[in-house]
Amino acid sequence: VSRGTIPGLLLILLTTASFCYADQKTVEVVGIGECADCLQNNIENSHAVKGLKVTVDCKHGNGEMKTRGAGELGEDGKFRVEVPQELVENGKLKEECYAQLHSASDTLCPTSNGVESSKIAFVSESDGKHTFSPIAKLKFSPLTCTSAFLWPFPKKPFPKFFHPEKPVFKKPFPFIPNFKEPIPHVPIFHKPIPHV
Repeated sequence: VSRGTIPGLLLILLTTASFCYADQKTVEVVGIGECADCLQNNIENSHAVKGLKVTVDCKHGNGEMKTRGAGELGEDGKFRVEVPQELVENGKLKEECYAQLHSASDTLCPTSNGVESSKIAFVSESDGKHTFSPIAKLKFSPLTCTSAFLWPFPKKPFPKFFHPEKPVFKKPFPFIPNFKEPIPHVPIFHKPIPHV
């Protein structure tokens, strides 16, 4: 092996790898999550969205939903989720996709303005970057979609210094009875009393 072969092979590998990533396109879903009744309940929007997550779920041909991407809401309620580029063909989504909010405990949140408002539609394309967004803002109620700020604190167990633990005694093995036939008593013979 000559000295020039190894650098030549490395050069070929690097150029091949760069051509593989030349046609990479970015596909992202952007949007806003908004608290529907925070003003009425005196809750700041930044507190209501803390810890909330958003997923992009797409419906297959057989009707099953599959999660294609996930992200978190920022303090201002905005989110950005990258999804696989295989979802896009000619600038349109191949599948019917929805943006869905999840609470801090990772349960699905109902949207205040219906499911159709969370359907994802095309927004723009520039420099190989496809941007999609839900049709409307994802509105939610803090009563049904609990944030990390409003999540209850974990309850600590009450200290156990009042009731000391009882010592653990092991049960002894039970007495196993001996099931033998009883031995008959030996008769006692007395000398007969003489008759006079």
